[in-house]
Amino acid sequence: MTEGKLRAEVIATALKMNELGINQGTSGNVSARTHNRMLITPTSVVYGELRPDDLPRLEFPTPDFPGGVIAGEPDWHGPLAPSSEWRLHQAIYQAFPRAQAVIHTHATFSTVLAIARREIPACHYMLGIFGGAPIRCAAYATFGTQEFADRAVEAMTGRSACLLANHGMVVWGESLKHALWRAVELETVANQYYHSLLIGGPVLLSDDEMADTAAKLDGYGHRPGMADE
Repeated sequence: MTEGKLRAEVIATALKMNELGINQGTSGNVSARTHNRMLITPTSVVYGELRPDDLPRLEFPTPDFPGGVIAGEPDWHGPLAPSSEWRLHQAIYQAFPRAQAVIHTHATFSTVLAIARREIPACHYMLGIFGGAPIRCAAYATFGTQEFADRAVEAMTGRSACLLANHGMVVWGESLKHALWRAVELETVANQYYHSLLIGGPVLLSDDEMADTAAKLDGYGHRPGMADE
């Protein structure tokens, strides 16, 4: 895919996550990896007003610029400043080589659990699409900081998603479509888990049952060559 098409797909994904009700306004952010850099939605801009050329392009770290930061600022190119969560996205790409897209949202039920600092246990077999259960809740840190990014990556060990304490959720996927699908599935299970707590709580799957499901679902929802056309 050309960079121009990828830029258009990032914007389309941002619009779609709001349309699907898993994000509100400009609160979330979307990015896509392209070689040794990423394209990310800019800070505080209504998605419907974005044009492909508006997306900032951030360079990943180099020996000259560790952390991809120059004089305390991200090494970015474009007319608009990147999302304040650029460190979160960059850290995920560095930690998970399979990650080609990252979506962060304030989806309601995921955020309710994150506010309560509750992880999502093995309540549903579909958690296997994230690598297993639980879906952990990262320890709290101020948004936009490296500590926030590092704690999210730690919580995502062996997973493709986590909750962010008092904040929201984040997922990665092997394409933008794949990441969006995972974000919707995470919010769906968060909704179901929340409601199960109202009637006494779920009956949890065993470790063996969850591991078996995770193995069967590895790669589910994504086909090799499944482009974001």
